[in-house]
Amino acid sequence: MTVESVKPESRSGAASELREPPLAGGGVPLLGHGWKLVRDPLAFMATLRDHGDVVRIKLGPKTVYAVTTPDLTGALALSTDFEIAGPLWESLEGLLGKEGVATANGPRHRRQRRTIQPAFRLDAIPGYGPIMEEEAHALTERWMHGETVDCSAESFRIAVRMTARCLLRGAYMDKRAERLCTALETLFRRMYRRMVIPLGPLYNLPLPANRTFNRALADFHRLVDEVIAERRASGQRPDDLLTVLLEARDENGDPIGEQEIHDQVVAIFTAGIETVASTILWLLHVLAEHPEHADRICAEVESVTGGRPVAFEDVRGLRHTNNVIVEAMRLRPAIWILTRRAVADTSLGGYCIPAGADIVYSPYAVQRDPKSYARNLDFDPDRWLPERAKDVPKYAMSPFGVGNRKCPSDHFSMAMLTLITAALATRYRFEQVPGSNDATRVGITLHPHDLLLRPVPREPVPRD
Repeated sequence: MTVESVKPESRSGAASELREPPLAGGGVPLLGHGWKLVRDPLAFMATLRDHGDVVRIKLGPKTVYAVTTPDLTGALALSTDFEIAGPLWESLEGLLGKEGVATANGPRHRRQRRTIQPAFRLDAIPGYGPIMEEEAHALTERWMHGETVDCSAESFRIAVRMTARCLLRGAYMDKRAERLCTALETLFRRMYRRMVIPLGPLYNLPLPANRTFNRALADFHRLVDEVIAERRASGQRPDDLLTVLLEARDENGDPIGEQEIHDQVVAIFTAGIETVASTILWLLHVLAEHPEHADRICAEVESVTGGRPVAFEDVRGLRHTNNVIVEAMRLRPAIWILTRRAVADTSLGGYCIPAGADIVYSPYAVQRDPKSYARNLDFDPDRWLPERAKDVPKYAMSPFGVGNRKCPSDHFSMAMLTLITAALATRYRFEQVPGSNDATRVGITLHPHDLLLRPVPREPVPRD
């Protein structure tokens, strides 16, 4: 399937040939389908495929169009008829701002992508290798045999440290890591409810939940300002993303504004920490629930390294480790729901989409579709072997997005995840302990509710 084969139908087609998408059942007065997106959102999004390729749902008073097939989600991402907007992004604007690469559209977005891309070039990523190695191995050294590991806290901690030390080159992040984790956890958990039940002015009322949210939001933005101010005061210009931003120029050759610098750093924190931390959590779950694959990772690392500690240079050779990570992201994608907005009257899958309409789709549902995957709910990393991966439909697996909205840090993130997974699997076996709750908690991202593991050191591999 080519990109061209999934483009939306031309608007020049006869309007009479276009249909209105069917309306999903189960809506209630005032809330529409929002209550289902609160009670069991993953199941709700997965069942929409039974109603059609495009389905209308109601979020409060708003009509939203849900897209359910891989080809149409690809068309949505690649077409200029749609832009980053909608309930998700409106909810996130208070966190991400309006001038960062995560929420910008059009020429501003293209210029911002060009600005930050040098930090994520393939030839730039090896420069982060020593930091990634140091942090991955420090994580394994910090855990002690017999202790219970709070995986949520540890996953956030390693994501914060790696991202900050690589992209912001800041030891000053150490003392702020807990503030950052606390603020982000509050923000992402509560922002999801604001997305699916858009009550507008009611969120400005001085209620306890609103005050908690606003305190977390203010502290997060204050922290970002502190990081930028400390870098400016230091006079240092290390080779990192923050230096790129401080030296960047706009379309007229002038320095970019302070708000844009702030919003870009915010995007680094949110995309580079929350999503990576969520994925690390699910990988820890995989190592505990699928010890056979943990053993295969351990054996693979041993064969590649010859028994020395795994290093950045080994990442390309860790094929099964990579496949385990990809399969974990298929079943438990960090970003499970995305939205777009139609900028003009258009169509998808033969259905009319009016200008200004919000469109929603779920990578979680698409990546579990039985039409795309045999044994779709099984954890099977070998489905990503070349001879089997070719049977997966295009756009049925896009963990980092597609088109001009593709995450620029995909290779950077995969290198981090591979090193962490390899280091942990070669050092420990993992088992859940009483009180652990690995049920999925849904927010802007997905992660286990309260994953508690006990690391058990592996016996050294005898060598001749």
